[in-house]
Amino acid sequence: MASDNLSISVADDENYGFRREEMYQSKLTGTVSAYDRHVFLCYKTPEAWPSHLEASDSDVLPRLLSAALKARKDDLSVKTKLTIFSGREETGFSDGDVLIFPEMVKYRGLEDSDVDGFVDDVLVNDKPWASREPEVFTGSHVFVCVHASRDRRCGVCGPILIQKFEEEIGLRGLKDRVYVSPCSHVGGHKYAGNLIIYQPGVDGKTTGHWYGYVTPEDVSELFEQHIAKGEVVERLLRGQMGTNPEEVQKEVEQKLPNGEDTKKSKDEIQENGDQSKVETVAGCCQGSNGFTCCRDESSGKSTRIEETSKEPSEDQVPKKTSKLSCCWTEKWEQSEILTAVAVIGAVATVAVAYSIYRRSG
Repeated sequence: MASDNLSISVADDENYGFRREEMYQSKLTGTVSAYDRHVFLCYKTPEAWPSHLEASDSDVLPRLLSAALKARKDDLSVKTKLTIFSGREETGFSDGDVLIFPEMVKYRGLEDSDVDGFVDDVLVNDKPWASREPEVFTGSHVFVCVHASRDRRCGVCGPILIQKFEEEIGLRGLKDRVYVSPCSHVGGHKYAGNLIIYQPGVDGKTTGHWYGYVTPEDVSELFEQHIAKGEVVERLLRGQMGTNPEEVQKEVEQKLPNGEDTKKSKDEIQENGDQSKVETVAGCCQGSNGFTCCRDESSGKSTRIEETSKEPSEDQVPKKTSKLSCCWTEKWEQSEILTAVAVIGAVATVAVAYSIYRRSG
């Protein structure tokens, strides 16, 4: 697998990458432990992360936050995971920022001396942090494990997946709606590429789905099915926020009857290996109200057909218009209305609580 800026050797690909022997050898469903809240701390870059970042004496902030969460484990209102991620210019996050899902609330500039107060206020007592005002954020957020010092498989697969996501974001004109970030160990190295997608569902509630054995060829499907339509890609699903592993496994088995194979052969991956570089076949998704939306991979443009026909004539060939295809527009128009209502309510609630808290303090 190679791309314009990233490439890996044949040996690395066969030993640690998407062609390694263990790919598709283990069942994915039910491999994520139950949890109800995910805290992400923005801290340095993946190259600077040691193997066990949360236990590193030289990395004080993540170590203190991890220790505080463990010490207050029995006091937390819900079961909480902690993951470190790297801020990037495209996402607007910087070191010390804390993201909280499913609330989709951000606190900026956490410092070593703030940790105990932050955990006590926000994660134990579910009230605004006394030292900072919360910010509500929106969009789809993809976190890809790239923790090379912890496991080389994630270090090989993760960066290539991130670049593929970035390419798709550009092709689809979704720079301000979909964000991809490198993150630390999330468990299950053998399932690399590993990633998590957090975004508002069609009902406005935030969902969190974990995917494994993801290759560059799967990224378009994740965009068109999961991110655009809110439909889970069952064959790659490991688990999700707010459910027990047994429930996820049972649900996936029901949706994949007769033991439908979720694997790809190594030969198939070999044949498709160069698709991550250039794809000349147009990718499409079916929108609502009779619209078909296509993205021209080779030109980087989106195309649109206003009426679907089984056998289009030459004059019905889609013409290039905007990068944002109609299926994306319609999906976000619906979800963003619901999300906006939820965000307005959350902001109002947080603002009132923060005001009362500061007066009482």
